[in-house]
Amino acid sequence: MDRPRFVIPASEVESMAEESNLSVLQFLPSLVNSAKRLARPPISHYHVGAVGLGSSGRVFLGVNLEFPNLPLHHSVHAEQFLLTNLSINAEPHLRYLAVSSAPCGHCRQFLQEIRNAPNINLLITSEPKSESDQFQPLSSFLSHRFGPDDLLAKDVPLLLEPHHNGLTFLSETQFPSCNGFSDGYEELRYAALEAANKSHAPYSRCPSGVALMDGEGKVYKGSYTESAAYNPSLGPVQAAIVAYVTGGDGGGYDKIVAAVLVEKEGAVVKQEDTARLLLKAISPKCGLKVFHCSSA
Repeated sequence: MDRPRFVIPASEVESMAEESNLSVLQFLPSLVNSAKRLARPPISHYHVGAVGLGSSGRVFLGVNLEFPNLPLHHSVHAEQFLLTNLSINAEPHLRYLAVSSAPCGHCRQFLQEIRNAPNINLLITSEPKSESDQFQPLSSFLSHRFGPDDLLAKDVPLLLEPHHNGLTFLSETQFPSCNGFSDGYEELRYAALEAANKSHAPYSRCPSGVALMDGEGKVYKGSYTESAAYNPSLGPVQAAIVAYVTGGDGGGYDKIVAAVLVEKEGAVVKQEDTARLLLKAISPKCGLKVFHCSSA
């Protein structure tokens, strides 16, 4: 079985559109149903697909993820998945977005973390053709926005913009439980630190990152991403699972065998308990190590 793809190069998108006698923007909504089929919603059985066109010309897919036996707020919405996919692949901006269902308020808020979010163009493919054949600015879906502009200085980097949070590990003498790990965990430790340094956490100032490893030794990194409205924030474990879904072979979560979480010492927003809960539910044999860091 072919491995599912969540990123399509710009040249391939252009060729696919040309073969269909469509412009890239006209072609974009036709990919939404393909995205829907990749969703993993074992609770609601309601598949959502999101397809985004980045400023590089690449196309990114997003799908909803649900996790059995866990509270619903652990779920990943398709739009959150999409933005995480863009971030993983260093895409600097989202220009156009086609979705199978109207974004919920949660996702309209999460999209505000992108610079110039009101200008992102959105199309809902499930609406009647007469209403859905034109992209509309996100501002028409969230007219009275609350976002980073209300809480942050203008020069603070936003989601999809380069971050480096200046985190370093505590010394081995300060944190002796760092010693003695296998090479696999040592690799995960630094991968998780890299993810934490890329974390978008300007409101709590508690960046964190998670690195997962599958049975073949492949590593998947995820960064904690905050929203100005707090509740739509996406945890680092969920972000790493997005990386696993987009970069893995399409298999189940039980192939995840090891995980590392890196977060700040004394953080007021702690991820450890949530990370353990989620990983235990989706891959009971997965070990989790937690390392603490501080700002340089």
